[in-house]
Amino acid sequence: MNLDYLHTFREVAKWNSFTKAGEMLGYAQSSVTTQIKKLEEEFGVVLFERWGGKIKLTSAGVELLEYANKIVSLIDEAKQSLSEQTELAGFYLPPYLQAFKQKYPRVNLLLQQNICNRLVEGVKEGKYDLAIILDEEREDPDLHVTVIKQEPLVLVAKPDHRLAQLDEVDIRMLGDEKLIVTEQGCSYREVIGNLYRNHSIRFEYTIELGSIEAIKRCVAYGLGIAFLPLMAVESELEKGSLVRILLPEADIHLSLQLVYYRKKWLSQSMKQLTSLLVREI
Repeated sequence: MNLDYLHTFREVAKWNSFTKAGEMLGYAQSSVTTQIKKLEEEFGVVLFERWGGKIKLTSAGVELLEYANKIVSLIDEAKQSLSEQTELAGFYLPPYLQAFKQKYPRVNLLLQQNICNRLVEGVKEGKYDLAIILDEEREDPDLHVTVIKQEPLVLVAKPDHRLAQLDEVDIRMLGDEKLIVTEQGCSYREVIGNLYRNHSIRFEYTIELGSIEAIKRCVAYGLGIAFLPLMAVESELEKGSLVRILLPEADIHLSLQLVYYRKKWLSQSMKQLTSLLVREI
């Protein structure tokens, strides 16, 4: 489902007009009509009905509008949150950065969030001094790669989800579930796609988001299930806002890795930082 369709749907619902919504969004009316039809096909319902020469939401449209408002609100909240923090760094780095800053208070650190492949390319291009990636183990003659630890990917759901009531779940049961995924190019999205294909499960997702925080919140609202790194959901699992679904057939681990260019000269402060980061080994 394209999130732009939800924005269009909300605009049509706001004005009760395809024409007005198109004017506000800069779309032709035909484009607005096509997007609404795609949403109706996605959910198998009629969203608008004609009434006295005008349109209004059907009961299904009213219900979807509530979900659409929640989704858009969550995404806006995630964008605001991510302007102040990085994600993987936010789960793993704070104690190490604190120790580093105590030893080197005058060294400034700039953290940049991105998907793994872009981070690695940035290291090779000299854009970044080093990168921490969660991916399958890499081998690259141009890079120095150190595995910090193995990190499990876990399936999480809302506590009252039907799968949460089972002690164990057959992986084929996931074919009927709404899956929330990270953006295209994310390493563990590819791993999950391969998992589905290896078990002859059709890999379909209902929502695609670039933020782990937004995914967690959508899961907590009951909008679907998601595979996420354990370190990203430990707090929610402890609080009970999310629960882990046990899948005996899907024991998935990725490697948290420290990566830097093999020929790069490392200052004393950089050596200290890398030493702190890999001390879990």
